[in-house]
Parts: sequence; C-alpha cells; structure tokens
Amino acid sequence: MKLRNLIIAVAGVALTAGVGGAASAATPWQLHHPRRVEVNHRLNHLNREIRYERRHGEMSAAEAGRLHHRLHMIRHQERFLASRQGGHITRYQQGRLNGEENAVKARVG
Repeated sequence: MKLRNLIIAVAGVALTAGVGGAASAATPWQLHHPRRVEVNHRLNHLNREIRYERRHGEMSAAEAGRLHHRLHMIRHQERFLASRQGGHITRYQQGRLNGEENAVKARVG
C-alpha cells in the first residue's frame, strides 16, 4: 500500500513539474524577444532621462508628467501589439514604436 501511494505521489510531482515547465518555456522567449527588449530598453532609458531632468530643474513637473504618461501609453501599445502577435512585435510595429519614442526623446532634451 505504501509503495502504491509513493508511486502516485512521485507521478503527481513529475506531472506537475512537466506542466509547469512547458507553460513557462514560452514565456521567457516572449518577454525577451529582441524587438520587444529594444523598445522596452528605450522606454526605461527615457523614463530615467525624464526623472533626471525633472530632478535637476530642467523640466517642469507638468511636462515630466505628460512625458511619463506618453511613455506609459507607448508601453501599453507595445504590450497590446505583442499580445496579438504571439508574444513578439513585427519590424514595422517596432519602427512605429521607435518613432513615437523618438518624438518623446526630442522633447526630453
């Protein structure tokens, strides 16, 4: 009886580990797709630049808020596009997002 319970428990653990591994196998690739990484890296960099300029008095709080909001909307758009493309964005979509980031960069400094 104990051997049967042990076998069932081991099988259950193995099945659970296998399902969890398969489910998470696609996620890192989707989150770290090269085009998504590039867009998100630029968004993070722009956020840091805005905070730096605001901290050093080169930008008003209202302007910083508007730019942060615009970056938030770009990030939201990137996530939406990726959700519709199986976890990645196309070159065209990356170009459009980069163009929007360039417009924010021009206002930052």
